[in-house]
Amino acid sequence: METESEPYVRLASLRQLHQVMADMNTARSLADTLQTVADGVVNALGYEMAGVNLVRPDGDLVVAAFSGNSAAEALITGRVGSRDAWERRLGMGERWGDLVFIPHTEGWVLDDDDVPQWFTDGPAPRFEDEWHPSDRLFAPMYTPGAQGGSCGELLGVISVDRPRNGRLPGAWGREALQMYAFQAAIAISNARLRSNMQRALVRLEREQQALRASEESFRQAFEYAPSGMAIAEMGGEQHGRILRTNDALCRLLGRPASAMRRYAFSDLVHPEDIGTLLRTSAEGGRAELRLGRRDGSYVWVSLRNSVVADAADGPRFLLTHVEDIEERKRRELQLAHRASHDSLTGLPNSAELRSRLAARLCRRPAHALESLDAAYGHHPAFDGPTGHGFDFAPGAESYDGYDHHVHTVAPEGEQDDGTKGLAVLFCDLDGFKSINDRFGHNAGDAVLIEVARRLSQGVRDGDTVARLGGDEFVILADGLGRADAEDLAVRLRNEIIQPIRAEGRAVRVGASFGIGWAHCGMTADEVLKSADERMYVEKRSRPKQHRRAG
Repeated sequence: METESEPYVRLASLRQLHQVMADMNTARSLADTLQTVADGVVNALGYEMAGVNLVRPDGDLVVAAFSGNSAAEALITGRVGSRDAWERRLGMGERWGDLVFIPHTEGWVLDDDDVPQWFTDGPAPRFEDEWHPSDRLFAPMYTPGAQGGSCGELLGVISVDRPRNGRLPGAWGREALQMYAFQAAIAISNARLRSNMQRALVRLEREQQALRASEESFRQAFEYAPSGMAIAEMGGEQHGRILRTNDALCRLLGRPASAMRRYAFSDLVHPEDIGTLLRTSAEGGRAELRLGRRDGSYVWVSLRNSVVADAADGPRFLLTHVEDIEERKRRELQLAHRASHDSLTGLPNSAELRSRLAARLCRRPAHALESLDAAYGHHPAFDGPTGHGFDFAPGAESYDGYDHHVHTVAPEGEQDDGTKGLAVLFCDLDGFKSINDRFGHNAGDAVLIEVARRLSQGVRDGDTVARLGGDEFVILADGLGRADAEDLAVRLRNEIIQPIRAEGRAVRVGASFGIGWAHCGMTADEVLKSADERMYVEKRSRPKQHRRAG
């Protein structure tokens, strides 16, 4: 373009410049854009060589593209010049608008710095406006929207060498190069933005692929987990409502997935376990409770909660792992039953008897009208026939902060004064040892089992029949007066003395009963000792031949 007389520029040259600028803005990548910028300086602006120095994130400038000389391109492309050295260059020489021209008379001081350079050979200038091989011309590129060195952020520098006409560019050539640098900055910024967007899109696609893979993994882990899984809502009016269940949970509860979505866990929990569920923490909470099956039965499960959180909105869903522990609970209950019950007869053993009795007694006497609703609690085995608990003296409702303890009182005197109390019947079998001696222990065990059965059938549902040991049994019967207790002892004795089949033969045993009365202020051992003593008094008071029938 500079070969033509200014300002007479051919229309073809303007078209060529326009095409170069269009190519800059339509290049497919940042690298293509940079190379198009360098090629345009050579092809459209008429310089023999051009390089594009791009500012890196660390501030230094790298030769990102070069055009016009393949040897020079191979030598300096990719090399880096420090920011300080470039700032020195852009701060010296002559200012041609935004361009910086450093004549050979000043540029020699830059020969040894770290900026990549290419020197062209040629004769010394013969006239004033002739280009010298050591002259330098730079076109800084600034971020769009701030044209001018002091206003914009430096994006890069176009360095050019030797116009083809051999002369320094005139006013038109300088303005053309300056405008070109401005348009190149826009093109490079857009290309960099497109490149960043493309990288972001690629990264987003990879993240979405990873998310889809993660969701698919979660779905498969959720759906095909061997134990139950459920997702429920957190917060709001629908808190706890089940949104999704896997097949294992549906099979465990015998309910289809469509039906499960109508419930919350609180709807499925056994009424006695609601408190356990409510006390379970949402995040990392664990609980062992019973869930209802479709057939009305309940299954023991272990619940473990995890919160599925949203970074913006906080906790969103509750992921609950449901493990079937029915078999373990069954074994635990069996072990607990074995620890508290007699292995032969299945009745509560001595330890369980003392525990139930002690749980009913406070340490203060009933007449003090104070109560200690001990941490032992109230056992249903001591409820009366109406199921409403014990009679108690007015005012005896609390003691030391424990409420609702009902005092155990005992009838006074030997006559029935109408007082109802907790009767303790101590039963000892008569003639049992002779059965063991004559027919063996198998026959003796059969007798004990049958006696236990008859005693259990002869009492009310709320009463306790326990085997104290050997051939001794104890009955706890609440809400009885003296006459009621004596009548119960007679009826039980009459049941026991009936013939018993043992080892293929009919045998008989008798029974002696002692009736003691429990009341607050006594210990369990004291109560049992009192009943035991009364039993021996009763046994000695009867002639030996009348202690058992047959």
